[in-house]
Amino acid sequence: MSIARPSVSDKRKAFRDLHASGCFVIPNPWNVGTARYLQGLGFGALATTSAGHAHSLGYADGAQSLDEALAHFRELAAATDIPLNADFENGYADNPKAVAENVSRCIETGVAGLSIEDSPNDGIRPLYEFDFSVARVRAARAAIDRAGGEMVLTARAEGFLRGKPDLDEVIRRLQAYAEAGADCLYAPGLATREQIEAVVKAVAPLPVNVLNTGTIHFTVDDLAAMGVRRISVGGALARAAMDAFIRVATEIATQGQFDGLKGSISNAELDRFFGADHERRMA
Repeated sequence: MSIARPSVSDKRKAFRDLHASGCFVIPNPWNVGTARYLQGLGFGALATTSAGHAHSLGYADGAQSLDEALAHFRELAAATDIPLNADFENGYADNPKAVAENVSRCIETGVAGLSIEDSPNDGIRPLYEFDFSVARVRAARAAIDRAGGEMVLTARAEGFLRGKPDLDEVIRRLQAYAEAGADCLYAPGLATREQIEAVVKAVAPLPVNVLNTGTIHFTVDDLAAMGVRRISVGGALARAAMDAFIRVATEIATQGQFDGLKGSISNAELDRFFGADHERRMA
């Protein structure tokens, strides 16, 4: 007997429920295979990575077109049975009206949530002006509400990543984004217990996402004790895979040696996982 796969609405409800209490890790795949493997490990939700996806296409981070990003979201959302959050960068637009239009298109891909950054990432301006940033979040919220309000909206304050590591300003922005309708708040680049706890306290009771790429040396239990609700790894998993690929390929190219291939997961092991996983998907 076939097992009904969860609907888009089911996944969106599950994503909201994950944000209601506790602490969960939301790892970042960059293609269907990595998404399916992460689901198989038991994670409750996934998030795309703009960097991991871009590099897999041979682009620098941020160089994908809106259409390429939307196709990627649609593919991963359709291939998985758990909620998917879209790394929607700056909404692929500056103007709030255009952000709302693009968010509406993103909703149609079947993702359970999306994040909007307050940096244009244009190499010129580190951040959008405060009021303009708030208007962009409000526009994204309005687009989600017009579509039924099921999606989780995460608003990101990018100061620590864009050369503006002012904690007071980051908190001011996050609080304003909360008032503008964000469901989850995210300030990538927070590095200390004091910074994380200050942000959690400032936006409570709304959930906070913390980026942990392995450089801040906190465990899941550590971050949970600080009140963090959601933990992501950004492009770190994709970089780890790319790092192994580059190191071994460079060894072959420059030294003519293949020692770096030793100890890798076997083809048979991968076939076992993906073969069984495919059967479950087709059941």
